[in-house]
Amino acid sequence: MSETTQPGIDLLLGVTASGKSSCALAIAAELNAEIVSVDSMQVYRGMDIGTAKASPVERSRVPHHLIDVVDPWESFSAARFGEMADEAIHDIARRGRRPLIVGGTPLYVMSLVFGMFEGPAADAAFRSALRERADAEGNPALHADLVRVDPEAAARIHPNDYKRIERALEVHHATGKPLSALQTQWDSGRMRYPARIVGLRREKEDASRRINARVKQMITDGLVGEVRSLLAHPRGMSEQARQALGYAQIIDHVEGRCPLDDAVEAIKIQTRRFAKHQRTWFRKFHFAKWVDVGAGDAMDVVARRVSELLRGD
Repeated sequence: MSETTQPGIDLLLGVTASGKSSCALAIAAELNAEIVSVDSMQVYRGMDIGTAKASPVERSRVPHHLIDVVDPWESFSAARFGEMADEAIHDIARRGRRPLIVGGTPLYVMSLVFGMFEGPAADAAFRSALRERADAEGNPALHADLVRVDPEAAARIHPNDYKRIERALEVHHATGKPLSALQTQWDSGRMRYPARIVGLRREKEDASRRINARVKQMITDGLVGEVRSLLAHPRGMSEQARQALGYAQIIDHVEGRCPLDDAVEAIKIQTRRFAKHQRTWFRKFHFAKWVDVGAGDAMDVVARRVSELLRGD
C-alpha cells in the first residue's frame, strides 16, 4: 500500500522515563487520538510494574493498543508486533480517530515506521548448531561472535537476547554481510505512514535522576512480588520475557544470585545504558521536532508544546 493511502499517524518519541506516556495521556483527547504502545515488554500480561504500564484507570480514559496481548511464557517478535500495530492503526483510523504512537523500543519503532528487513530464509541446520553452542557456552559467547562480524548490530542487541543474536548471525552466514549494513531502509527516510513526529528530550543528568526515581518506585510498588508471581506460574516466563530490563535483574535476586540492593543498582545502570541506546537510534529521526524538557517543567506545559507541534501551530 502506498504512503498516500495509508492513514496518518502521530509519533511521540522519548527515552525511558522521559515523560512520554504522561504526555500522550495529556494530549490524546485534544488530538482525538488513541494510543498505540511501542514497547516490547508491555505486550506481556502480568508484567505491569517493571514496564511502567499505563494503569487501568488511565486506559479507561484513553484507549491503549498493543498492551497485554500475549502471556509471559510466549515469545514475541518485531514482525508480529508490526502486524498487530498495523491492524490497530487502521482500525483507529477507520473509526475517525488519530493513532498516537508512543515509542520507546527502537527496533519496534523503526520497523513500524520504516519497515522490517526480510532477509534470507531461516537455516535450520545453522540454527541447530547455534543452539548447541548456546547451550554449551552461553548466549554471551554467540554475542561475542556477533561483535566480530557486526559490531553495530551487537551494540543494540543484549548479550542474552538469543533470538536476535541468532537472526543477526544467520543473516551474516547466509549473505556474508552484516545485518546492520542490509537494513538500509532505516536510513532512507521513506516512511510507511505519513507521520507527524515529536520527541521529548531531557538533559542526561535529569534523565538519570528520573530513571533512579522510577526504579525506586517500582521496588516500592512491589516489583519483587510481581516477579515471584510470574516465576511461580506453571508455565513460567519465556527466555525473552526473562530478559526484560528490570525483570532479569530481579530474577537474579529471586533465584539467589545477588542481593536485592545489587539487583536494584544493576537495573539503574542497565536502564541508563538503554536510554543511551535509545538516543542513538532516535537520531535517525532527523526530521522529528524535539521539545527540550527541563527538570522543573510541568507536564501540562510540556503537553501543550507537543500538541502545538503536532498540530503545526
